[in-house]
Amino acid sequence: MHIDRLDVYHVAMPLIYPWRTAYGEDADIHSVLIKATSGDYSAWSESSPLYAPMYLPESAGSVFYNVAEFMGQHVVGREYETAKDLNDRLDIFKGNSFAKAAIEICWWTLQSSITNTPVHRLLGGETRNVQAGADFGIQDSIDMLMGNIQKAVDSGFPRIKLKVRHGWDLEVLHAATSTFPKMTFHIDCNSGYTLDDLPFFKAIDNLGLAFLEQPLHYTDVLDHAELARQIQTPVCLDESIISVKTAKQAIQVDACSYINIKPGRVGGLQNALAIHNLARDNGIPVWVGGMLESAVGSAICVEVATLNNFTYPGDLFPSSRFYRQDLANPPMELNPDNTFTPSTKGLPEPDPSRLAKLTVNHKSISPPT
Repeated sequence: MHIDRLDVYHVAMPLIYPWRTAYGEDADIHSVLIKATSGDYSAWSESSPLYAPMYLPESAGSVFYNVAEFMGQHVVGREYETAKDLNDRLDIFKGNSFAKAAIEICWWTLQSSITNTPVHRLLGGETRNVQAGADFGIQDSIDMLMGNIQKAVDSGFPRIKLKVRHGWDLEVLHAATSTFPKMTFHIDCNSGYTLDDLPFFKAIDNLGLAFLEQPLHYTDVLDHAELARQIQTPVCLDESIISVKTAKQAIQVDACSYINIKPGRVGGLQNALAIHNLARDNGIPVWVGGMLESAVGSAICVEVATLNNFTYPGDLFPSSRFYRQDLANPPMELNPDNTFTPSTKGLPEPDPSRLAKLTVNHKSISPPT
């Protein structure tokens, strides 16, 4: 395909309730959306590293800047037969996985539009419903959390993820696992701990958690391998897996038993597919993660999760979970059995009036004349 034009949007989407984690708090989700045009076809992508560089070194502002000022101009006006061709073109830029993903995902959504083939089919996935789990950030109180967990249990969610940080961990976990002994829990540490916290990890070893998600530093695999040797609870990597190469290294040193795959964090769908295949071939289950994207990005996560090694329920949410009104149409809607259905009739796209209202910055990129 020939990429004729990119329209880049930095948006800020107000949350119903603040999202609190080990690295901070977000009242709005800052995200970057791109509309790519090829001839008579257009399609959208979304990449959401959040407002500030606290999850990883990128931010929505940096993604917008790098796409608007460097990467976008480097890729428009050219033919790309495959997503790999586009990634090879972007490879001159170091790091910045979220920025590259914002562009690369457009290749897949454009290809889907041009060929009338669902994205999950282009990836090699199956047209099947994918299971969602329930997630809870750091709450105002343990009582509030217990009430929200009860709602998730009553709704039949298969697993619950709990965000933890120093001061909101051991007591919370004892309360949750003792109150709901039959529920599957895992915790997300968001890189908030070190090997000095080994006593804490050993103290929760008997709670039957499915795994510990990203307990240690975001660039680290060696310390995660050491932690995995010293505890019984499996380790899952999230922030540390930013590329196919880092996934290979983590697997080589036995740093993880699970891998979370977020399309934005790993640089797009081609890399997500490669990491999925690598993990599958090494007997490591994967699951899809989200960054509280609008329906544009969340729908892409559902498409990815149709691949056969996505066996643990994903971080997939109905639009109403975080937003009074989604930026995009149609919104994400949960099936009665807590699954999502991949798209066979076109992916969600931003509502023009809502996009205009929520846009922080915008730039159109065309080839120089």
